[in-house]
Amino acid sequence: MHAPTHLDIEPAIHYWGTPVVLVGTRNPDGSANLAPMSSAWWLGWSCMLGLDASSQTTENLRRTGQCVLNLADAGMVAAVDRLALLTGSAAVPIHKQMLGYRHEADKFSTAGLTAQAAVDVDAPRVRECQVQLEASVVDMRPFAAQDPRMPVAACMVELRLSRVHVAPELLHPSDGQRIDPDRWRPLIMSFRQFHSVGPRLQASKLAEAPEAFYAPWRRTRRSAAAGTCV
Repeated sequence: MHAPTHLDIEPAIHYWGTPVVLVGTRNPDGSANLAPMSSAWWLGWSCMLGLDASSQTTENLRRTGQCVLNLADAGMVAAVDRLALLTGSAAVPIHKQMLGYRHEADKFSTAGLTAQAAVDVDAPRVRECQVQLEASVVDMRPFAAQDPRMPVAACMVELRLSRVHVAPELLHPSDGQRIDPDRWRPLIMSFRQFHSVGPRLQASKLAEAPEAFYAPWRRTRRSAAAGTCV
C-alpha cells in the first residue's frame, strides 16, 4: 500500500463521517421537537452527544432529561435535508441567523415525517426511522470551553439507552437480537455532505468473537433464572 505525503492544514470543521441522528425531545408547551445532528457516538448502552448549547434540543434535554435518538438511513436523506436549517427556538440565535436558519414549530410536518409515542420516555420517535433508541440524560456539561477554535458554545450530553426499537429487516436471520451490518445503511454526514456505507470490504477479525460477549447482563440473567452463580 502506498504511503501518502501529508500536509499540515487547519480545516474549519472536523466532520470526518458520523451517523445522522434525529433527536426527538419535548418542548415546554408539550409539542414535539426534532433536530438532526451528527456528533454522536456509542459505547455499550451509553451514548455521547455534542450539541450547540443554545439549541432548543439542548434546552429540552436539560429540562426533561429524556429523548429518542432516531437513526436515519440512506433512504431518508431528503427528509433530513428539509430539517437542516430549521430551529425549534423562537428566538433564532445570531450565529444560526447568519447560516440561514429559521424557526419552525412543527418540524415533523415540514420534514414529512410521523411522530410516534415512546414507551419509557416522554419524547417522540420517528416512525420512518428503522432504528429508534429511547434514552435518558446521565450528565450534561460544557464542551471545548477552553478551545479558542470553537466558534459557538457547546455542551456534551451523556445518555443511557433504555429501549431499542428496530425494523425486523435489519436483524440477522440467525439471531433476533443482533443487527446485520450488511442490511443497515446509515445516513452519514461527512464534511456537511450526505453519504452512506457500501458493501462489506472484508471479514473483520474483531467480529470473529461472538457478539454475545459484549452482553454480560444476559448471561447473568440466564444464570439467575436457572438458580446458579456466575
